[in-house]
Amino acid sequence: MSQSGNSLLAGVRVLDLTRLLPGPHATQLLAQLGAEVIKIEEPNGGDYARTLSPALFEQVNRGKASVTLDLRDPGDVAAFKRLVADADVVIESFRPGVMERLGCGYETLRALNPKLVYAALTGYGQTGPLAQAAGHDLNYLSLSGVLDQVGNAGAAPAISNVQIADLAGGALTCAVGVLSAVIGARASGQGSFVDAAMLDGSLALQSVAMATRQQFGQTQPRGADTLTGALPNYRVYKCRDGRYLAVGALEPKFFARLLERLSPVGSPKSRSPKPPGSSKPKTARANKTSGWADRINAALADPRRARYLTRPVHWGLAALFRTRSRDSWVALLADADACTTPVLTLEEALAHPQVQARAMQQGEALGCPLRFDDAPREALSPSPTLGADNERLL
Repeated sequence: MSQSGNSLLAGVRVLDLTRLLPGPHATQLLAQLGAEVIKIEEPNGGDYARTLSPALFEQVNRGKASVTLDLRDPGDVAAFKRLVADADVVIESFRPGVMERLGCGYETLRALNPKLVYAALTGYGQTGPLAQAAGHDLNYLSLSGVLDQVGNAGAAPAISNVQIADLAGGALTCAVGVLSAVIGARASGQGSFVDAAMLDGSLALQSVAMATRQQFGQTQPRGADTLTGALPNYRVYKCRDGRYLAVGALEPKFFARLLERLSPVGSPKSRSPKPPGSSKPKTARANKTSGWADRINAALADPRRARYLTRPVHWGLAALFRTRSRDSWVALLADADACTTPVLTLEEALAHPQVQARAMQQGEALGCPLRFDDAPREALSPSPTLGADNERLL
């Protein structure tokens, strides 16, 4: 029997004390999987995102309830503890020690509910010299070495509008930790404390750079590793109309297909006529381009060497791609199966047939990225007004 992702966590109650982006993104993912998420907000204004960016608040707080509690007030603390007694998860994003000072720390709460999973999502974790330091996505990326790896050779580090540390290093890591702890609590009857740090989560994303360091004793400069610009078959190329094409033909078979498709385009338009039957068969041409691809990809073992050996190929491809518009190249390469894609704007991405087929957009919001048994995704309710569920839940 097919099961919707919206029912997998049915019966799991999450008390969400987080604000802004990372924590709300994590708890909305739990809501998309069926958990009951109750957003605990201060009575005077609530989550800062309500004021700073109402549109962002709407994006990451759909499907939740909202109650207002001032945890500096003893009566509201008592009300919060009554909610904790029936909860499965508490998630907060305060600096270490804040919840203890409010009388709502992990040890206090688990005495009320031994099965409670308590997750603390912070920038630097509960321990270490920076545990009390303030920070944002850019800071965690810079300290984890991720920012140093992002950007073009010889240019300053590039800042992504996708918050890698907040969302991948923080929100998704925290959600995995919470789900693991909930499974453990159901098996053992004992909850646990989940210490999720965005710096740690960002550092854990550095698998490729760590592999380079292990092999060569150090990372490669920005824009010069095998997946950041050393190879001509794994790059972004500018087209005639100023838009870009992403070439991800990393394996020899894909690069051979790309070269085979591009060969007639890059050939001189006028040639001396050849007698019938004198042209090389297609298989011979394919073998020749495949040989080029094999030799270029053999340089994968050393990105430093690859940058110099393949520089002429890179120059040739860069010049060729500048002769046509992005969409012209997309049409030419559509059936080449050579790992080439257009660099799209968000608006173009939302309109792409693949995204449309997967129903990832739900109104003005994005849907859950997970599917289960191919059941259709169910849209979440809009984000709650401040204190909308006080009467029902308190």
